[in-house]
Amino acid sequence: MHARHGEDYPPALSALLAAAHDQDGEQVTRSPYPVVDVANPWDLDSMLRIIAPGIEHADHQTGERRIAVMAHADGSWACATATGSERPTVHQGGPRRLWDVLDEIRAYWLQHGELPVRGARVRIMPDGRTRLARGMWRTTL
Repeated sequence: MHARHGEDYPPALSALLAAAHDQDGEQVTRSPYPVVDVANPWDLDSMLRIIAPGIEHADHQTGERRIAVMAHADGSWACATATGSERPTVHQGGPRRLWDVLDEIRAYWLQHGELPVRGARVRIMPDGRTRLARGMWRTTL
């Protein structure tokens, strides 16, 4: 959720989120992981916000059917749907494959038991950049 709004702030991605529900993707795959509400698991949400900032989410459940949609201002979007315990079908479009980014983070999480954002060392550089590091993982914001 964005902390502020107004004329000087990028508009919400509600139109792209809504459109993604009904679009056929440029790429259609099956994810090995269940549909997830990204905003609920703290580690997953935090890591995704560091790796791919600016993604907005919409999650819905009707009976056993779950839908998760991701969108970014660059025009990238993903929509994953699954019923019951089936593997989700994922439609993606735009310049980046947002669901693939999410699945890479989840694969790391499962392989290592946690994500590197938890417990990362933070260093704020004189030029204002923020560096995060934990083990072999490093990123600069």
